[in-house]
Amino acid sequence: MALRRVARKLTGAKRKLRYKDAPRAGRPPGELVIITGMSGSGKASVLKAFEDLGYYCVDNLPVGLIPRFAELAGQSAEIERTALVVDVREGRQLEELPTIVKSVKRIIATRMVFLEASDSVLLRRFSETRRPHPLGTDSPVRASLTAERRRLRPIRAIADLVIDTSKFNVHELRAHIIELFQKKERGRNILVSCVSFGFRHGVPDDADLVFDVRFLPNPHFIPEFRPLTGRDPKVARYIRSFPQTLEFIQRISGLLIYLLPHYIHEGKSYLTIAFGCTGGQHRSVMIAEDVAKRLKSAGYRVKVVHRDSPK
Repeated sequence: MALRRVARKLTGAKRKLRYKDAPRAGRPPGELVIITGMSGSGKASVLKAFEDLGYYCVDNLPVGLIPRFAELAGQSAEIERTALVVDVREGRQLEELPTIVKSVKRIIATRMVFLEASDSVLLRRFSETRRPHPLGTDSPVRASLTAERRRLRPIRAIADLVIDTSKFNVHELRAHIIELFQKKERGRNILVSCVSFGFRHGVPDDADLVFDVRFLPNPHFIPEFRPLTGRDPKVARYIRSFPQTLEFIQRISGLLIYLLPHYIHEGKSYLTIAFGCTGGQHRSVMIAEDVAKRLKSAGYRVKVVHRDSPK
């Protein structure tokens, strides 16, 4: 049904074009976004976000129809921005996608977005939804994910944007896509996660930068502060009372504000900065909160996560 609607809308637009001398006179060229990636990585949610942005969206378009779709979308006087999902459901035809994308880029401005996530996250999502992997039920999900990664490797290599959705819930992923694609000026379009953690519980697997703040005096040894967290004003005031605290925050914030434009220039769309203390309750929490405030003041999108802090 979706394909028939696409054909009706696009071919109808083409019929109208026959009576127009300049179908796109004075208009910017069309845009096509191809969404692909691992099963369970959030492609449906991303496609919905593009739909909310006003893109004409198609799910699971056969690979062989993409050039024709791009041609009609590029000629259409009604449809300016389009997005479609292509994934492992295509079977062996998916191997043709890199060649097809190369040819399509000559027709219309095209970007490929590749979604991925860690195996542990994908396994959890399949377990929660109880849906089978598209490669079939004959093999365990983990084995299917391994086979899928191998099959998608050449496609990931040509992607214009790779997004690891392990770090996002559905709402954050939608907001991230909207932020990336609705603004024309993307100078500071990066999501920064400031994460506090306790070394006794292990370093976060997804951390890009890790800073050890155990050099600061530990509020844990003050009975009044022991049950509290670094978000409590009394605890935060105690940690800030040491000159090395403020100097550390200033130096780290300055370093990050210097680094972030360079990460953006290299195409990084998110950065996870982890601050660790012994238990992840006092010092790391306070530092993560203060650094996040400084990055927000500098104009960056920031979220704060306290992984090991009691609620």
